[in-house]
Amino acid sequence: MDKFPEQKTAVQYLYPPIEPFDRRMMDVGEGHHIYVEQSGNPEGRPVVVLHGWPGGGCSPAMRRYFDPEQYRIILFDQRGCGRSRPHAEVENNTTWHLVEDIEAIRKALEIERWIVFGGSWGATLSLIYALSHPDRAAHLVLRGVFLMTQAELKWFYGGGAGQFFPETWARFQRLIPEVERGDMIAAYHRRLFSGDRATEITYAKAWSAWENALATVRSTGMMGDAPAEYARAFARLENHYFTHAGFLEADGWIEKNITRIAHVPGTIVQGRYDMICPPASAWRLAERWGRAELRMIPLAGHALSEPGISAELVKTLDMLARG
Repeated sequence: MDKFPEQKTAVQYLYPPIEPFDRRMMDVGEGHHIYVEQSGNPEGRPVVVLHGWPGGGCSPAMRRYFDPEQYRIILFDQRGCGRSRPHAEVENNTTWHLVEDIEAIRKALEIERWIVFGGSWGATLSLIYALSHPDRAAHLVLRGVFLMTQAELKWFYGGGAGQFFPETWARFQRLIPEVERGDMIAAYHRRLFSGDRATEITYAKAWSAWENALATVRSTGMMGDAPAEYARAFARLENHYFTHAGFLEADGWIEKNITRIAHVPGTIVQGRYDMICPPASAWRLAERWGRAELRMIPLAGHALSEPGISAELVKTLDMLARG
């Protein structure tokens, strides 16, 4: 969140900063240890926060969307990113590993059911977790819906979003020979996993910059320069997941199985001008889900730090806290 200038206006909707009352590293097997923290009220309503895009990691600002008097707030860094170790590791790192990790956290913290809160890739993972464990999700709060479909990937990495930011798209393509540009995910994959650290960092920064440039509704298309190690983890993990289509057995898997959570209520907060995850996916999900309420934010893009999105999320969570 911190990299978006809109946060200066978004923070007015958030609760004051708080520190965790519990931090731990959990051994989830296969060589992976994940960072987990709890903050807020130990006796409050439990909510688990699933951060965006594989490789992104959680941030202290994410605690601030929840009333600390009402919520027991659980954040964790998914495999390979943030404070979890090993860093940027893709071995034994799939969607189904992450679903198992979420369940391991729930059991370790002795929680029966919880609210599941996730945005972007975190929304994808929230849905897959709930579809896998429909008796554990009390409510889903989703932002910037991404359903892990080929159509969505083609939009963002096949030139769709590039129609709105042609100069930014051209910079993203420039590092790739023209003959390989028909599949940008595969082209970047070859370089992000080249085995040469300098090459991996160069392409990781370009991969991360393309996405960050389009995150907010006020974007100018400028491509920032992320720290090398953050960019490498972010790009490698995200590309790894996209290369394998989220490790789902079929395109459109989430929508095809949505009846599994027909009984679970949900709230979807979606930016009208989200260039990364276009609102058609959120609308279609709400239509097929039945118990989900879609709240379209008129002047907002993709980022969690968009003021309208932050305001609506806090409002939603305050309402849920009141029961």
